[in-house]
Amino acid sequence: MAMATATMMSMTATAQPPQLFPKPFLHPQPLRPLALKVTNRPSPRPLRGAVTARSAATPTFHGPCYVLGDNIDTDQIIPAEHLTLVPSKPDEYRKLGSLALVGLPSSAYPVPFVDPGSDCTRYPVLVAGANFGCGSSREHAPVALGASGARVVVAESYARIFFRNSVATGEVYPLESEAVGVWKECSTGDIVTVDLEESKLVNHTTGKEYKLKPIGDAGPVIDAGGIFAYARKAGMIAAAPSAN
Repeated sequence: MAMATATMMSMTATAQPPQLFPKPFLHPQPLRPLALKVTNRPSPRPLRGAVTARSAATPTFHGPCYVLGDNIDTDQIIPAEHLTLVPSKPDEYRKLGSLALVGLPSSAYPVPFVDPGSDCTRYPVLVAGANFGCGSSREHAPVALGASGARVVVAESYARIFFRNSVATGEVYPLESEAVGVWKECSTGDIVTVDLEESKLVNHTTGKEYKLKPIGDAGPVIDAGGIFAYARKAGMIAAAPSAN
């Protein structure tokens, strides 16, 4: 009886469900080499921001930035009444893009992130303060930003769930600045470059440069287009069935 109990306890201790990743996305982490070879940055969504690719794994992003303060919550990113939109439908995906950051108070942010009548932003890079993406959990928040054409958020810190949703959907790179108050030294419309390989933000308008924390293990997942695309490319799950 004791031997059977010990055997059952041993089986329980070792029979853990397989995991796609060795750990949750801990940020930042050193980037580990992957067996996966990505030859091209895929474009799984209809709208993307301005990207200049140095290589498939280390793109750079260049263009005007949109500056936000602390505690930008998910209801400001995409209000709850728009959560019925289905991102997998192209028309509704574009609609989500047109509504990105529509919940911001116009008194504090007189320049709209997306111009009225457009579904695409002029700002591929967002520069924000602390606790970006706080509030209720909604996957639509990073999706709306990605649908608008934004590709990178540089913030002091993130709400954990928003960070995870950004990685899981592959819509935007959630990067953290090493310094505090970067957003206070930038203005909406400043021309910036974000370099993932060198982990830096360069503000060409002011001439200042800021060090960013490495994206770590989350980078290849976003490069691939999200957690499911990454898992398929790595052979962790079966390929999606053909539409034909």
